[in-house]
Amino acid sequence: MSSPPPMGRVQIADVRPRTPTGHPAKGSVGEHVPVSADVFRDGHDIVAARVRYRPTRARAWSSVPMVPVGNDRFEATIVPEKVGHNDLVIEAWTDRFATWRDHTAKRAAAAADDLAVELMVGANLLSELAPAVPADRRAQVLEAATTLRSTTCSERTKLDVALDDRLAELLGGVADAHDLTVHRTVGLWVDRERARHGAWYELFPRSEAHDGATGFEGAATRLPAIAAMGFDVVYLPPIHPIGLTNRKGKGNTLIAGHGDPGSPWAIGGPAGGHEAVDPELGTLADFVAFREAVEGLGMELALDYALQCSPDHPWVREHPEWFHRRPDGSIRYAENPPKKYQDIHPIEFWPADDADRRALWAACRDVLEHWIAHGVKIFRVDNPHTKPFAFWEWMIADVRSRHPDVLFLAEAFTRPKVMHALAGLGFTQSYTYFTWRTAAWELREYGEELARSPEADYFRPNFWPNTPDILAGPLRGGGPSAFRLRAVLAASMSPNWGIYSGYELCENEPASDANEEYHNSEKYEIKHRDWAGSKVDLSPFVARLNAIRRAHPAMRELRTLRFHGSTDDEHLLVYSKTAPDGSDPVLVVVNLDPDAAHEGLLHLDLGALGLPWSGAYEVRDELTGASYTWEGSEPYVNLDPATGVEAHVFAMIATR
Repeated sequence: MSSPPPMGRVQIADVRPRTPTGHPAKGSVGEHVPVSADVFRDGHDIVAARVRYRPTRARAWSSVPMVPVGNDRFEATIVPEKVGHNDLVIEAWTDRFATWRDHTAKRAAAAADDLAVELMVGANLLSELAPAVPADRRAQVLEAATTLRSTTCSERTKLDVALDDRLAELLGGVADAHDLTVHRTVGLWVDRERARHGAWYELFPRSEAHDGATGFEGAATRLPAIAAMGFDVVYLPPIHPIGLTNRKGKGNTLIAGHGDPGSPWAIGGPAGGHEAVDPELGTLADFVAFREAVEGLGMELALDYALQCSPDHPWVREHPEWFHRRPDGSIRYAENPPKKYQDIHPIEFWPADDADRRALWAACRDVLEHWIAHGVKIFRVDNPHTKPFAFWEWMIADVRSRHPDVLFLAEAFTRPKVMHALAGLGFTQSYTYFTWRTAAWELREYGEELARSPEADYFRPNFWPNTPDILAGPLRGGGPSAFRLRAVLAASMSPNWGIYSGYELCENEPASDANEEYHNSEKYEIKHRDWAGSKVDLSPFVARLNAIRRAHPAMRELRTLRFHGSTDDEHLLVYSKTAPDGSDPVLVVVNLDPDAAHEGLLHLDLGALGLPWSGAYEVRDELTGASYTWEGSEPYVNLDPATGVEAHVFAMIATR
């Protein structure tokens, strides 16, 4: 039996970005994606590394040198340019020139008497490495080798050439085939830019009736106001026919009254299933016209992808094998205790017959293909954690193979490992626990986790202060201050955020103390809102937040999120962001108490903000336009909800 090949001289380990399962990590076009690895070898020789990357099946590789950051860890940043699957590989080698240069410098400092031999060794090494140096740098390397061999140049001149930092830069990142070690290729899925940052607005089109226009036509009249608030994505709950059997009434009652529209998530009726449009909203042509109106205002349309059926869905009749039946022949309705969905039949995603499973999965995939064909490129996926991981792994990869620009938002408020698993196998974005994080320590802890944990390689958060299912924290019965401060947190901490319609009117009445849903939930009735005559309207405030997000590159970042200190008052949360290169520092200070003023000294890490530790600097509150001159790392702030000031969003400007 032959022996296994020996382990390479240089070791490469703990490569990031990665997922625990080997699925591709995530990046986006134009994003600065950090790459890192442990790189080391035996002995004292210096090692070097580089990262190479390319779109899969492309011929040319891009290459970036990696730099040591301590404890044998090497880092680099890549900026992918093309949507789709990318290959990423780390290569490492013994840096013979750097080792020789370090050795020679030490011998010169010690006045060693055999430097002539060392310089000849260096000349030979430069000649050996020169063919691997890019052509535009090669002549300078060969010229240095000639100088080191010269019989007329002084030893001092030769040492100056050998130890010149510019020579080291010419050889930086040049792989040495002498003991080149290549780590296995890892995958990086690169999304279009909208995956990385965007503002979402959820809208029930059936509630938007204006001047006699209803359905999609009525909802289209609401679009200019949404665009004026600076949103990028308009998300619609299911737009399909709604079942009649066990239809829910107002307030989630078990008996629907005359005219009750039912829950949009009870999908399917006489007019069709997942590929049909609810006649109450209009026709497929009306839907396409609505999507075109959204896009005409510079936004994108997202549709709900909810894989469940009302008892009246055509699949229930045509494919009984796709549903689990109890001994009495009935189908158990869906439950998520304590919630019960008597109007919904869950699909059995793993029928006993594998041919039935393949047919079901293909039918679910074809639903997406239908809506993609009609121009939809973003899907919010309802409860993906209740379907098999294997289904999502197959389906997302299959759809992306033809439509790499399609994005998927996972609505999975469940256990952390389940949420991370869904993100790892391909979901573009994920709902988060932000809705329930209200204390300063919770927000700091959660922000640090999202920005810097290993899951940051593939878990892309989307912060929602509210959803049709969730009215939580200070929003329950809260006033405008609560809504403003939660909007600031969501919009500034996460590159992706969203609100559900009515947020700007501060709709705040919960169903009950034990239920996080809204009283008179729009899920079960048509909501008539007085957009023009409401006493409260946060639309200008939301518009300002989204304008700040667009104006500052720092707001597109998650990995640069840093928390700063304040006084012992735990109602003040202080954090900052910068662009990847450290520019555009933005400092956010939020009073988490919507009912009382809080003040104190901040404890800023000025170095993280790119500011000097001494001297004055200017800050401009992007929410109000007010400017202040600060000096030092402990400025004073006072945030008083009674005056409408719950937060500052400061642009930090160094002064000379």
